[in-house]
Amino acid sequence: MNHIPGLPIAGGGRRSEAGGGLLYQGADWSFDTLRNSYDAIERIAAEELKLEIYPNRIEVITAEQMLDVYTSHGMPLIYKHWSFGKRFVGHENAYRRGLMGLAYEVVINSSPCISYLMEENSATMQALVIAHAAFGHNHFFRNNRIFREWTDPSGILDYLEFARSYIARCEERHGMRAVERILDAAHALQNQGVHRHSGAKLIDLKAEQQRDRERREHEERSFNDLWRTLPNGKTVAASDTQSERRRRLGLPEENLLYFLEKNAPKLAPWEREVIRIVRLIAQYFYPQPQAKMMNEGCATWVHSEIMSRLHEQGRIDDAAYLEVIHSTTNVITQPGFDQGGGGSFNPYALGYAMMSDIARVCTDPTDEDRRWFPDIAGNNDAVGTLKHAWSEYRDESFILQFLSPAVMRRFRMFRLLDDVSKPYLLVDDIHDEAGYREIRRALARSYDPSHFYADIEIVDLDLSGDRCLRLEHRTRAGHLLAEQDARASLRHLAELWGYEVKLIELDPQTDTVLATHTAAPLRV
Repeated sequence: MNHIPGLPIAGGGRRSEAGGGLLYQGADWSFDTLRNSYDAIERIAAEELKLEIYPNRIEVITAEQMLDVYTSHGMPLIYKHWSFGKRFVGHENAYRRGLMGLAYEVVINSSPCISYLMEENSATMQALVIAHAAFGHNHFFRNNRIFREWTDPSGILDYLEFARSYIARCEERHGMRAVERILDAAHALQNQGVHRHSGAKLIDLKAEQQRDRERREHEERSFNDLWRTLPNGKTVAASDTQSERRRRLGLPEENLLYFLEKNAPKLAPWEREVIRIVRLIAQYFYPQPQAKMMNEGCATWVHSEIMSRLHEQGRIDDAAYLEVIHSTTNVITQPGFDQGGGGSFNPYALGYAMMSDIARVCTDPTDEDRRWFPDIAGNNDAVGTLKHAWSEYRDESFILQFLSPAVMRRFRMFRLLDDVSKPYLLVDDIHDEAGYREIRRALARSYDPSHFYADIEIVDLDLSGDRCLRLEHRTRAGHLLAEQDARASLRHLAELWGYEVKLIELDPQTDTVLATHTAAPLRV
């Protein structure tokens, strides 16, 4: 892994003059080539597009190192767990057999923003992915509201180092099997281990290490072995109604890992800390799927604009620009529904199409555009309009606000009605005047975060009784959990809770019980 020598880590730094001839010729590149390309790209990004970015750090890595990055969800360091090794072997075998390719780059939402470039890339592809990742994604990470509210880019790298060292110490002290047992269960539940509402407090990851040190010091100061020799006192019976119990425990609670960390009666302090590590990392990734289409659309539009400007300025030749067009076209290809396109849109294709369409509406609107977008049509500020959208929206709201009839026609969108009482599918809306708004609403709903996760909450438990943990799943349109997956997840939950757990699936309209699942811990 090589850091590009001389690359400015903070904004500004050494820049080459505008113009100055070709940045490179042919496919070969050197670190001087990358430095010069970065400087030229940075000038356009800062002066023309007015992008606001985190400091950049760019690493050039091999194919095997890229597989490592895939294994750890793109993070430069992570604690050890068998699932990461399993993922690495799977990706490596698929790559060696030609069943999958590797990304040209991977970018990390951190400060500094780390971009990994494949060493096999041509000089043009290195320039393209610098524009795409180090400036497009970087700007989106820094400015989009959900990333600002939910992530701490300045602290994530330090926290990952803390997490890795803490879990390594736990393995030395308590054994790998004991740590693996907690990690297995926490990983199985991590999608249900996040806060999904913006009222939750943003975690200061840098403070986590200090908090852990202070907790250990407090335990050492306050420990006194004499307390265990005292006789047990009389148990005072207390009336505990369900409403009082739920209020005291903060129920209902959607974040299963948070509840276990705070309330599981049998967990040791180090086990609670391991659960906390898993849930904080899961929380860090929570915004990613909510803005994937916008994020990729932003980065693709940015790299397209920057590379076009480099060509106009004579910094790259026609051959290089044709390579840019070829690569971008491959990325934004959207197969039809009958051509293997599946039931979802390519986020690069839809994102780039919407960004380009907004720019067109701002600079060259039609009468239709003026009816649909009176606030932005013809304002001649495409960059400002796009930057506002990148800052304030996520995929669902972005589609509701900005998906135009022109894009719907281009993608030939239609809506299917699947009525389970009928033996056929009905195309009930197409891309015409009568169907535009219904299609837009339906597409936006498919990007609603509530579609990504099951609506499961802890609703009750009786700590003075059987200690059974009770959960509810509010189903959508009668869609139940896969029974085998539900039981496996409940077993992990029971393993952490230490007692029986019970999950009831309900119809949200009538509160009718549709299914019940139970599990008990393997060790009592």
